[in-house]
Amino acid sequence: MHPESDKQNSSQSPSRRSVLSGIGVAAAAAAVPSVSRAAANTTFGTQGFWNKEYVAKKGDVKLQLYRRRMAEPKAGDKAMPTLVMVHGSSIGALSSWDLTVPGAGEYNMMNVFARFGYDVWAIDFEGYGKSDVTSGNSDIKSGVADLVAAVPLIAKETGMQKLHFMGESSGALRVAAFAAAHPELVDRALLGAYTYTGKDSPTLTERAKNVEFYRTHNRRPRPKEMIESIFTRDKPGTSDNRVAAAMAASELRFGDTVPTGTYLDMTAKLPIIEAKLVKCPVLLARGQYDGIATEADILDFYSQLPNPDRQLSILPGLAHSLTLGLNRQLYWHVANGFLSMPKGQMA
Repeated sequence: MHPESDKQNSSQSPSRRSVLSGIGVAAAAAAVPSVSRAAANTTFGTQGFWNKEYVAKKGDVKLQLYRRRMAEPKAGDKAMPTLVMVHGSSIGALSSWDLTVPGAGEYNMMNVFARFGYDVWAIDFEGYGKSDVTSGNSDIKSGVADLVAAVPLIAKETGMQKLHFMGESSGALRVAAFAAAHPELVDRALLGAYTYTGKDSPTLTERAKNVEFYRTHNRRPRPKEMIESIFTRDKPGTSDNRVAAAMAASELRFGDTVPTGTYLDMTAKLPIIEAKLVKCPVLLARGQYDGIATEADILDFYSQLPNPDRQLSILPGLAHSLTLGLNRQLYWHVANGFLSMPKGQMA
């Protein structure tokens, strides 16, 4: 594993392993699209922060990592709390966590949490963004393997041996699965827009109509209209229309297809991980109108978490995306409060 570039912007119920081994790969491989040269050369960086890109390797697969903090790290500096942001099924790292929406205010989560004092990282999973596109379907099991490949690099660069993780939607499933498999590496886990069993989920009931496609294809279409639907499918009016336009413009640089693996997992294989296996402190956060899970499903998961350091927050006026809705600052507040919470004494 090695930095991709030295260019820096200084102005700016079975066991966990047996559960994961049962997560399958879609039956038939789709044609593997290539990432355009323009997309591969997409500039990462925001003025006023220190930014850097890295590459981790999972075997022969290149995984792209992005890092942001307020200032360049220097020898002798105290290590900062480190937050790894984990994207979902349809959108890669940059469009999820590093989005600029002209004229609409701050939507860039890497900026927000760098200002809060974190060393912020994001990862493009296999088949997304600037990471290698392969014949695989990038399911939850694959995402755990991607994090296993990335974490040693992050730990080396930051000096932190335990990291915070923030995931949304299937990204939260990746985080929960990783935390269960590698509790020694996870400090605190934020699970946003989570789903546990999927029972009675309107979104997953509709999505399951295409489950045979997900079984037999490793990639699915992801056109502009699908991206825009993320913001309207649960409750129109909970987001700014400019956000959908900005996300579509950002993400379609990387093509109009994405892997099917997490869709297959969420429509045919839930629960991916039993709550009792996630032993780190957990914040479960969901929007008031989120259709990916019912409140009963989330409460079921929450009630089984073994660590008493756990929180559940239902945020008013938000739908599926906590980070890109009009009330996104509510999530910033609860997430930072959870991450910065003093350690309590255990009786």
